Amino acid sequence: MIDSRPIGVFDSGLGGLTVAKEIFRLMPNERIIYLGDTARVPYGSKSEETIRRFGLQDARVLKDMDVKLLIAACNTVSSVAMDYLQEHIKDIPVIGVVLPGARAAALRSAEKRVGVIGTAATIRSGSYARAINNIDPGIKVYGKPCPLFVPLVEEGLIDSDITRMAVQHYLYEMVDLGVDCLILGCTHYPILMEVIQSTVGNRIQLVDSALWTAKEAQNILQAMGMSAGEDAAGLQASKFLVSDITPNFETVAETLLGTPLPGIEKVPVEELEGKQP
Repeated sequence: MIDSRPIGVFDSGLGGLTVAKEIFRLMPNERIIYLGDTARVPYGSKSEETIRRFGLQDARVLKDMDVKLLIAACNTVSSVAMDYLQEHIKDIPVIGVVLPGARAAALRSAEKRVGVIGTAATIRSGSYARAINNIDPGIKVYGKPCPLFVPLVEEGLIDSDITRMAVQHYLYEMVDLGVDCLILGCTHYPILMEVIQSTVGNRIQLVDSALWTAKEAQNILQAMGMSAGEDAAGLQASKFLVSDITPNFETVAETLLGTPLPGIEKVPVEELEGKQP
């Protein structure tokens, strides 16, 4: 069975494009409708009530576009609001980025010491620790918020002295704690993977939640017989929506996606806010 409907992917900003990148790599025939709420980014510093409200608004915009699978590619929404989204979006599968990353880390940590880096809201929620301990209660999980990483990525400072200093500042603690697995718990962070790996050393495995989320999406579509046909146009037929087009938008988007966007459309914030019951 072939299902030509698109996959819906949303994030508070542009970081979720790393999930889109992995989807296109694993499933080049699939097309995506991506929604980045760039007018209200970041979500990580907001209250749980606001995160749930914004997440549901984003999800409903995409659901109304007849997507076949919905991915909350925002670690903050995935950490705080997944149950809330699944309660309100019932007709299609809804997945986040936390559980796939947690599963991958639990399987790879020989020393049973896992580190998680992400936004303040993601770390404060304890979502990764709960997910990992549900899989293996014997694993110790250490969280560390890294608030400078997202602005560094969005400024294009991928391999700079200031970025290396920030990575050292945040992550030497993880090395000292003896973790053998480190979850990149924010979809911006894979862009910093080389700098992070060189800082923590090869003994620590990095787990890219964007990659494992794309793999979970692939598994769900295959299991449900909902994959696109071989003649589907993939990336070139995909749509990219944002609630605000910022000055360096295209540069950041191309960095995160790994290729220029085929087109960009603006969705007014008022349209997002109209999706709340």
